[in-house]
Amino acid sequence: MITQAERIIHTATKLFLKNGVKSVTIDRIVKELHTSKRTVYKHFPDKTALLKACLAVYHEKVKGENEAIIAESENAIAAMGKLLQQIIRRANVVNPNFFNDILHYYPGLLNESYRNTGNFAHKIFEDLANWGIEEGIFDKEVDVEVTVKTVLTMLKLLKDTSQFPIEQFSKERLTFGILIPYMKGLCTEKGLEILEMQEELFRVTL
Repeated sequence: MITQAERIIHTATKLFLKNGVKSVTIDRIVKELHTSKRTVYKHFPDKTALLKACLAVYHEKVKGENEAIIAESENAIAAMGKLLQQIIRRANVVNPNFFNDILHYYPGLLNESYRNTGNFAHKIFEDLANWGIEEGIFDKEVDVEVTVKTVLTMLKLLKDTSQFPIEQFSKERLTFGILIPYMKGLCTEKGLEILEMQEELFRVTL
């Protein structure tokens, strides 16, 4: 059975993701919940504490989704394609102001939550790189740490609408202009064959 605190977190997270953080007040959350401020403040002393709890739940959810994708993928390249689809899917439903507001008005909170969830994105791509090397898909000389940081930076670029306006740069165009060429550079001959066979996974049409 869902607890009162869980219900508050669920509702607040939904509002934050849809509208951004700055525009969502405690009053608005209370109205959505059909409850009182007293009830919210009983569990969370202020908006920052509530946002911190929402981020913890959100990051755990994303981590779980990523782990499920890895578990059902036949190789590291297929997993990368499926993760990309999921990343773009999330970006399409989350208001950009959600992250921008946190970075601007709650500095450090996003990184703190990410660390508390075990730096899951870094860990996922580190595991993928090592998996690919073990299977002979990626070159054994690949510097895993550098590769992971580079891929994470590239994934951020795919969502950077200031540098790449969506009306001019589709997600597919960016994927095949940024990510795929880099991945080809990591691949062995075996990896290149797999990448060519599974290229459709990277054709983001969401």
